[in-house]
Amino acid sequence: SLCYETNSPGFEIVHRCSFLGIRGIANGLLKFTNVKVPKENIIGHPGEGLKIALVTLNTGRLTIPAISAGVGKLCMHYCRDWANERVQWGLPIGKHQAVGKRLSELTANTFAMDSIASLTASFADQENKDIRLEAAMAKYFGSEVSWKIIDDTLQTRGGRGFETAASLKARGETPMPIERIFRDLRINRIIEGTSDIMRLFIAREAMDVHVRHLMGMTKPGLSFIDRLKSVLSAIRFYAVWYPKLWLPTFQFWGTRHLSRQNKSHLKFISRTTRKLARRLFHTMARYQQKLEKEQLILGHFVDIGTLLFAMSASLSKADILDKKEHPGLQDAVHLFCKQSRQEIKNHFMELHSHHRQLTNKVNHQFLDGTYEWMTEGIIKT
Repeated sequence: SLCYETNSPGFEIVHRCSFLGIRGIANGLLKFTNVKVPKENIIGHPGEGLKIALVTLNTGRLTIPAISAGVGKLCMHYCRDWANERVQWGLPIGKHQAVGKRLSELTANTFAMDSIASLTASFADQENKDIRLEAAMAKYFGSEVSWKIIDDTLQTRGGRGFETAASLKARGETPMPIERIFRDLRINRIIEGTSDIMRLFIAREAMDVHVRHLMGMTKPGLSFIDRLKSVLSAIRFYAVWYPKLWLPTFQFWGTRHLSRQNKSHLKFISRTTRKLARRLFHTMARYQQKLEKEQLILGHFVDIGTLLFAMSASLSKADILDKKEHPGLQDAVHLFCKQSRQEIKNHFMELHSHHRQLTNKVNHQFLDGTYEWMTEGIIKT
């Protein structure tokens, strides 16, 4: 990894980029013409540049859930004032069910983001702990959920949410920067790995154990002896691993102090984790090497696993916090877990969906120009 000075001969900034949001950063197109890098500017050892860059990904990804939780808390602050002050049809808008649903979900989801950020950060503090999967799920969850939160916040604020803070201030209103947060937050679904890449990364990590055992048997070019060894190794592994996924779990020691609701959620996580493992195994056995191309199926598996992780983090944090000092804590956790359970149920149902073939068909038609007739009449640039 090389560190250079901007005044080095041959270094040139060709263009400075301009973006939708985060306009305080300085990104640009750089040009290097025979730039000499002093030996003392080498970070690490020659050839370790990519490794050093990849190691920083975990740290970078952990900033996203922290930012997301912070945005959620800020939106709670802005929405509470506005939902109480703004009156429509004789009531503060927060007392109307449609708005109230958004506000309750904002509260529950913010607690979940805060919980997952704290948990993954504590993992990072443990020396030599591999947190690639946890960091990826935290990043994915935070960026997706916070985007919904800011969208709901803007909707709750209505026209004033769409208006800039400077404009609001100029006409004597509270300059809530919802518009700016909306623009700035959108990048989180792109930087440190897009949500699409995160889904694939998480799916590959989850499938790694099966790739080693199942895919090893189907590798082309293996000798008969090597293939037989792979088969025997897989049989030994799955003979122990697979039956466990069907057995009930009674390992809930130390949970007597939990509320009845939280015990129920904890048992749901345990039960559903095993169900997820079974379904993923069955799906891999069905599709084999073709599964990597079935990104819609993998997306459902990833969302189920991420929601289970978020539920676990929320229940863990709720167990640590003092209920008397944090009124309403149980209700917020219960709501998040209830809505997550419904989402998980929907994802399992979508695994049986037969829309994928039709989706692929329409996509291919789109790429081939079949729907060009829809764009007639627009001014093309």
